[in-house]
Amino acid sequence: MTITNPQSGTNVHEVADRIYRINTPVMLEGGLGFSFNQYLIDDDEPLLFHTGPRKLFALVREAVASVLPPESLRHIGFSHVEADECGSLNEWLAAAPQAAPLCGQVAGMVSINDMADRPPRTLADGEALSLGSHRVRWLDTPHLPHGWECGLLTEESTRTLFSGDLFTQPGTGAPPVTEADILGPSEAFRAQMDYFSHTKNAAAMLERLASTAPETLACMHGSAWRGDGAQLLRALANTLSG
Repeated sequence: MTITNPQSGTNVHEVADRIYRINTPVMLEGGLGFSFNQYLIDDDEPLLFHTGPRKLFALVREAVASVLPPESLRHIGFSHVEADECGSLNEWLAAAPQAAPLCGQVAGMVSINDMADRPPRTLADGEALSLGSHRVRWLDTPHLPHGWECGLLTEESTRTLFSGDLFTQPGTGAPPVTEADILGPSEAFRAQMDYFSHTKNAAAMLERLASTAPETLACMHGSAWRGDGAQLLRALANTLSG
């Protein structure tokens, strides 16, 4: 793990082949420790997934620069429209002149075509995009965990699922990658502020994600996770079904 900013504690760690987790610990109101993660894929067409909130832009840019020139980014991706997902989208578009927003078709239609300074590259459900040696595929997950426009990316060569808010873990200082239980902590956190939509289609969508057989879950908050991702996703589906 490389600390790129000693004051904030922002750090970078390679969680899969040329896929880097950028992590910034923060303290929320009430003294709750939390963290924001972004994921950088270093390839011919570099991709940043999650921008982080606008106020963290300088820290995230500094972290990206420890891996590759920020201006070389070609894709600025995110799961859904929320500050920690795409709050600094326009700052990134200014920093990377060849980059375009990367999102699902619904997000492009209802928000990003208006909000972003450049038109998005929208991906249809199941559509793949080659970055060079990496290949990402977009999977629509409407209302899972929240938001009509939700979707997730899977990277096929490393079997990495960019799992967004599905396994949100509170706290700071967690290891960059863990093989320990994250379902228990994430469900305990969700019990305090239930941010899932409880869509009736959750089980089917989680099974579709499980069918990609992920080996790394690139969680947006807390540690990334390594292991049998299909089993963990099915355990989440069982938990949600009661």
